[in-house]
Amino acid sequence: MAYTVLARRYRSQKFDDVVGQNAISQTLKNAIKTDKVAHAYLFTGTRGVGKTTMARILAKSLNCLAADKPTIEPCLKCDSCISVNTGEDIDVIEIDGASNRGIENIRELRNNAIYRPARARFKIYIIDEVHMLTAEAFNALLKTLEEPPSHVKFIFATTEPTKVPATIQSRCQRFDFGNISPADIIGQLKKILVDEKIKFEDDCIIALARLANGSMRDGLSLLDQIISAGAQPLTVKMLEDLLGLPSSEKTYQLLEKIGQADAGGTLLAVDNLITGGLSCTGLLDALIWSLRDMMVLKASEDSASLVILTQAEKDGLTKIADFFDIPAIIYNIALFEKLRWPIKNSDNPRALLEASLLRVALAEQFMSIPDLLGNRTANSNPTDKLKKNLPIIEPFDSAQGKQAAPAKIEQKTVLTGVSNIEQIKENWDTIINSIANTRIAELLKKASPLKLNGNLLVLGFNGGDEFTMKLCQGNGRQESIETILSGALGAKIKTGFEIIENSDKQTPKQKPPGAKTSQKTIDQVSNTPAIKSMLSELEGNIIDVEENSQ
Repeated sequence: MAYTVLARRYRSQKFDDVVGQNAISQTLKNAIKTDKVAHAYLFTGTRGVGKTTMARILAKSLNCLAADKPTIEPCLKCDSCISVNTGEDIDVIEIDGASNRGIENIRELRNNAIYRPARARFKIYIIDEVHMLTAEAFNALLKTLEEPPSHVKFIFATTEPTKVPATIQSRCQRFDFGNISPADIIGQLKKILVDEKIKFEDDCIIALARLANGSMRDGLSLLDQIISAGAQPLTVKMLEDLLGLPSSEKTYQLLEKIGQADAGGTLLAVDNLITGGLSCTGLLDALIWSLRDMMVLKASEDSASLVILTQAEKDGLTKIADFFDIPAIIYNIALFEKLRWPIKNSDNPRALLEASLLRVALAEQFMSIPDLLGNRTANSNPTDKLKKNLPIIEPFDSAQGKQAAPAKIEQKTVLTGVSNIEQIKENWDTIINSIANTRIAELLKKASPLKLNGNLLVLGFNGGDEFTMKLCQGNGRQESIETILSGALGAKIKTGFEIIENSDKQTPKQKPPGAKTSQKTIDQVSNTPAIKSMLSELEGNIIDVEENSQ
């Protein structure tokens, strides 16, 4: 006997069996109970959510021969119920809208509709993918659809309701089938595996539910595929190998290297994924999904219903999330999505992908927009200015395939036995000079010692240096700063950071409340070469101009 796939073998047979569409099932059951079944229905929704299944159940309920009237509990044993299940009933005509889309097919339907059913109560037409009918075919159906014979019922199904004319929709009762929740898919897959006496790991079913993306049929098809491998128990590793999916562990390792600003580690992680058979666009998809899950975990305290992750995956992402803040995650998701098309059409997709990922990993080593504008608009030699402001980038060890370890900082003890903040303030420049030519020194130049509480040294930043303060707090730099300061002060130091409310710097001039910059001024600024180049790069527009007295 030929093998029957799970999606057909476990197709729902009654209203109560349909997974994830309880509201629609209950409405149709009530319509049958109260004898208020409409003459035409339109079922809409994505693939595999139960549209055709619900249409067949409704047809069986209306035509079950074991009952003397329509029933919500078809017997499933009479000739009508059995024939409807196989799609061979003479009174329930299933039509493929894609293959029978012309006006001639609809004329034939209209001509046959006037004849009463051969043995059942109703002649029922189920038209799948009805949006594929031509405009002429829809027009030919209008009159019959609005006033059909009393023995005729229409059930339309479509994945694209926007392509169904409003004149057709207005003559139908429309039901929108939503995506099936991961919890429902997981429950159904587990039930089937228990019935089939197949051993499985829970993590594998969670991964299947994630890949199903709201479609029960997709989930069952994937389950069929992994079962055909013949090994038990079913595991996530089997699923990844069979479908060529990226390992979540390797994807998280790549994100971790990006978060740590490890250029060499990022390249090695990319190579590990690509040599494992993953395409460049597939790698981007994996990153986008992982970043999305990370964003949800950071943004929501109750994220259980928003992410479909195993406990191990959730723990791994939570650990990596410390390297990113939500704005950075949002930016990276948008950036990677925007990269899909260029990488897909590039002659050198891997080079473009690696360069983009390194740009994200080393983002803090690139000049900010104000610095870049200052360099390009300065009166001095722009080349010299640019060189002066370029960040110090650690050397890359090509032999090892990773970023070379930075040279060890010769930390000199500047003070011993510090007891008050005044001593630190007086020697602050000396402390900074002791670690000159390092990234930490560049950051601490914008800080000022504020107060010393025990071993807690509070560093202050002016209002305009808030971003620098955040850099000091991120990616493990705070620990590096504490180590450096502990060595310089001869005592174990912890650090805190604050924004100085009353900065010594002159406050930029403000326009009067409600005042707007003239369009002439905006046009002049927009045509400045440096600004014009920056606007083109950022795809932005100037909405206002403020003068800075600095």
